[in-house]
Amino acid sequence: MDASGDAPILEAKDLTRKFGDFTAVDHLTLSVSNGEIFGLIGPNGAGKTTSIKMLTTLLPITSGSATIAGHDVQKEPAAVRHSIGYVPQLISADAQVTGYENLWVFARLYAIPREERERRIEEALDFMGLAEVQNLLVKNYSGGMIRRLEIAQALMHRPHILFLDEPTVGLDPLARDAVWEQIERLRSRYGTSIVMTTHYLEEAERLCQRVGVLHRGRLVGLGTPAALKAGLGRADATLEDVFAQFAGEGESISGGYREAGRTRRVAVRLE
Repeated sequence: MDASGDAPILEAKDLTRKFGDFTAVDHLTLSVSNGEIFGLIGPNGAGKTTSIKMLTTLLPITSGSATIAGHDVQKEPAAVRHSIGYVPQLISADAQVTGYENLWVFARLYAIPREERERRIEEALDFMGLAEVQNLLVKNYSGGMIRRLEIAQALMHRPHILFLDEPTVGLDPLARDAVWEQIERLRSRYGTSIVMTTHYLEEAERLCQRVGVLHRGRLVGLGTPAALKAGLGRADATLEDVFAQFAGEGESISGGYREAGRTRRVAVRLE
């Protein structure tokens, strides 16, 4: 799943998105290395989801540029989409069919050769810990199981980089921890590069090698969690203090399929 070479898997320069007179993302410049888990933190409305949507070709770029795995996001959108996996905030799994059937549909959408589909589906189910529930309707899954299924869907075509938009929003602490474990396994086993947005500070500190702090569309902090904390000049500083200084605090929400859906819809509206 990892791309070859020493060049960054993602580069963005002065990435900007405007909606009329409102600037949602303001000259965002950053790079992500191969195999890195990079986090964008900030409150709802900071521009996290808008940034992800531009990088995944879902939203036109107003100005600036970005490349994914060497492909220009604006000039080579099809190549970019082939190189990425994307798990949005809103539930993307079909609740009325089984986990296995969800993966089968995605295998066809990604044009995975027929002779490889069964093996890819089995590998994804095993890796995400869903083999035992693959024949259950997704409407009977917990919120954590749904999220793991959605990550499995996004990995079917073995992308170079995976985008996770608020991967554990709406999950209880146990389900959240299970998703964290799978994200860590992706990086350790496959070297998958991951860009994730979050407002859970413990999530960013546990998973991310570096984080960027977004505030009102601008990147106001960038570095390792340790470096950002050290920058506050206090020995007892936490990433929560960094977050509070730049952007305020997030909140924790829990629930299953319906609650996860409601939570994600609210988050998208606010973003």
